[in-house]
Amino acid sequence: MRAITTLGLLCGSFLVSGCEPAAKIPEKPADVAPNEAASALPAADTKTAAEAQVVAENPATTPALEEPSTDGHNRLTPDEISQGWLRLFDGSTLFGWKPNSSAAWTVADGEIRTDGSAGGLLVTTTPFANYELRCDYQLVEGGNSGVFLRTPFEPTNPAVDCYELNMCDSRPEFGTASLVARQEPDGAPIVADPGWHSWHVVVDGPRVTAKLDGKPVLDYTDATESPLKSGFIGLQVREGSVAFRNVFLKPLGMKPLFDGESLTGWRVVPGSQSEFNVIDETIHVTGGRGFLETEETAGDFVFQFEAITHGDTLNSGVFFRAIPGTEANPSDGYEFQIQHGFKDGDRTKPADFGTGAIFRRVAARRVVANDREWFTGTLIANGPHFATWVNGIQVVDWTDDRAANANPRQGLRVEPGHFSLQGHDPGTDLSFRNLRLGQLP
Repeated sequence: MRAITTLGLLCGSFLVSGCEPAAKIPEKPADVAPNEAASALPAADTKTAAEAQVVAENPATTPALEEPSTDGHNRLTPDEISQGWLRLFDGSTLFGWKPNSSAAWTVADGEIRTDGSAGGLLVTTTPFANYELRCDYQLVEGGNSGVFLRTPFEPTNPAVDCYELNMCDSRPEFGTASLVARQEPDGAPIVADPGWHSWHVVVDGPRVTAKLDGKPVLDYTDATESPLKSGFIGLQVREGSVAFRNVFLKPLGMKPLFDGESLTGWRVVPGSQSEFNVIDETIHVTGGRGFLETEETAGDFVFQFEAITHGDTLNSGVFFRAIPGTEANPSDGYEFQIQHGFKDGDRTKPADFGTGAIFRRVAARRVVANDREWFTGTLIANGPHFATWVNGIQVVDWTDDRAANANPRQGLRVEPGHFSLQGHDPGTDLSFRNLRLGQLP
């Protein structure tokens, strides 16, 4: 049996860049922050005193990310990864989740579990707006659980501040497959056996639809004066033990930033030495240092792309919330790092922050991608909070707590900015495709 990871002790309030050109202001190592959620932190000296105490008392609280067992659970296919599906649960840790109560949520055998001795939610640290959600659950007979959609961290009224997809066969009203206080399920009341069952939920605009074990069971449109537009996802325990696995999400409402044929909507930053060419429906970046910048800007968003390095441990990145680039200051933005190297044969030791890192801010907890192979990157920026996924695996969960500054190199920037693709040095040789953006409400 796999070691158990406990997150119940970490209950608390919710807290809602490759290398840069050499001619930039040096920054102190202390500027680099650890990932927030409970998982493998980059180094012991980055832990807070509270985190160090928890680890000392329970070393299993922050395990390294393991690959799930080969039984097919908690995995995405290559096609699903390319389509933008994300693993909200990595199969071995509770990275990217936070409890809102004293309920002890654990991980064992590729499942998120709790025994029902205390009620509450396990909530994503990242909010989502429009999406498809899939997950499996197993609820003890007579139990009461649910999946909360577009929820605040501490919901108080499911008729107003969240969509609560219920799992409770014994309720006389708003039982399994209902949205509590909003709509009963379609057809006859549902009584599910205590085995494993699968949800497929679509939350798109004011409409929520759900299938249970492949059967349509709910179709609800929020016609209230204040339909919910975004929020966290919460796994609930109220009564009885419950387990979850295969928790996957795909953002909806994405639009292309690259038409596959031209660089319409993009501009080369003055002074760039890189070459940016459209080849076989990709943006091919070669040559010396330079930047290709979008004309469009975004502040709170979901951004996804595919990239491939045509060499070993090449260095590049995608800058975001960036100030318009100039020859003197071409890349004043946050940076989603692209660098697949790691130390000592250990993928939890990135050589240069690691692919998916927010460069110079927080390291990736694991190097997932490989050189000379296409990978899919996902970045969600919401106010000061940033989360990244590489090939569907979350590698960063970070909140920028610096003082506000128009320049993200110097402090927190929440205002919209540009995206730019980086040519890092004369050896740069990589390609991008399927760049797409979803603005968050």
